Amino acid sequence: MVGGGPGGLFFATLAKRDIPHAQVVLFERNGAGEAFGFGVVFSDRTLEIIDAAHPVLREALADEGVRWDPIRVDLKGESYSFAGNGMSAVHRRVLLGRLQKAARDEGVDLRFHSEVSGLADLADFDVVVAADGANSRLREEVGADALGSTVEVATAKFIWFATHQPFDGLTFLHRRSEHGNFAAHVYPIGGDLSTFIVETDEATWRRAGLDSFDPTTPPGSSDEGARRYLESVFADDLGGHGLIGNNSRWGNFRTRHTASWHVGNVVFLGDSVHTAHFSVGSGTKMAMEDAVGLAAELAATPDDLPNAFRRYAEARRPQVTRIQHAAQSSLSWWEHFEFYYGALDPLDFAFHFFARSIDIERIRRRDPELAAAVEQHWLDRHGSAPLDTPLTVGDATLSGRRLRWDPESATLSDTSGNRVTVDRATELFEAPQDERMATQLTATPGMRVAVVHGGTSVTRSLVAERFRLAAGTVAVSVGDDLNDSGAATLLLSGRADAVARTT
Repeated sequence: MVGGGPGGLFFATLAKRDIPHAQVVLFERNGAGEAFGFGVVFSDRTLEIIDAAHPVLREALADEGVRWDPIRVDLKGESYSFAGNGMSAVHRRVLLGRLQKAARDEGVDLRFHSEVSGLADLADFDVVVAADGANSRLREEVGADALGSTVEVATAKFIWFATHQPFDGLTFLHRRSEHGNFAAHVYPIGGDLSTFIVETDEATWRRAGLDSFDPTTPPGSSDEGARRYLESVFADDLGGHGLIGNNSRWGNFRTRHTASWHVGNVVFLGDSVHTAHFSVGSGTKMAMEDAVGLAAELAATPDDLPNAFRRYAEARRPQVTRIQHAAQSSLSWWEHFEFYYGALDPLDFAFHFFARSIDIERIRRRDPELAAAVEQHWLDRHGSAPLDTPLTVGDATLSGRRLRWDPESATLSDTSGNRVTVDRATELFEAPQDERMATQLTATPGMRVAVVHGGTSVTRSLVAERFRLAAGTVAVSVGDDLNDSGAATLLLSGRADAVARTT
């Protein structure tokens, strides 16, 4: 077992408990009391698998963690909350201490300050579990090609701090300095501390001089220049408290996808094999759920490693893919939040954020008051429900905003038979697959409408909202996969003016 993070420790504990005759050895390069970073977050809905396997996380959260329900967005002097999102957090050091004790109690051989340089050091072991994180040495030794491992690097910059300023729950703060926009993800973690993660775009980061920190500085040192600068940007939110560093450095989030989770007797779990943007709070959860699945499969067939590894990957991959899909929508939002800050009013901005990966009906089930406020905001401006609101395109008026697109005749039509013919050369746009290219399409002056098709649901939305928010052009998003709730969400969030089906 290589890697003493939550996933590695949890696997070691479960494996020793469920396969008592096995010798389980865990190697960790850091000391038992060392923990980079601050809080780890879990939603109420995600704890069932972990709780069913072992009570250690539930007990840590109950004894030393913090729980909250709503999440909040603050900007431009206004604040909006989204209820029904039960979540808990605890300091990473606390969780690691609990997991270390649980592992020792089961008889795991924990070896801290033990550096594993490569697989040759582990030749005497029947099973090698690589839980050595996003920068996994064992993954690099096995090779990306052998695993089918790919990485997508985000453009936004982020950095982790903590503060003694108390916060009631998960809060998203949006502030603007003379250099550009900054956003903070903030949440309490117990012990009079709150995690304080800041994001910004690269251009703002450079204008602010935040690129001056030497990245070759040995691990452990924090970027003190960034800390002081961000204390001034968020001074009103920090209430006189400072930011606390812990190996705090700017980085670009790396989303990893991996086709094969095992090679020979080496099997991977957690960040070594998959990652999801921290805005969905699932990295530690996914690693601990991997641990549950892998330990169970090894216990079921300890003498048949290939089948145990195969069943583990087949069971876990769909769950990880679902989380990564939601995380990709969330990450895309954070890549462009400066644009939304300038283009949307505060309530539209907040709903645009809340709805980045869920629709209005799921929001309504959690927070009926928020859904009602957003729909009333639309009614106040338009006089009717989103899909029933007439849409003017040039000299024509369509009776609603759920339209039909006929690619043969290049026409949009409503249920009453009213039609608009689109100029294929200047008004029809195929969304690219790449998100960065999606924000580079521009409207032709005087263009009546932009009909956006192809690409992905994310890139279609990026193209459509750029046309309507930046150029004031009517934007229609074409997608046969949208139900009425999803279609209404696009309109309510400002991502499109109308939606269309080809069927």
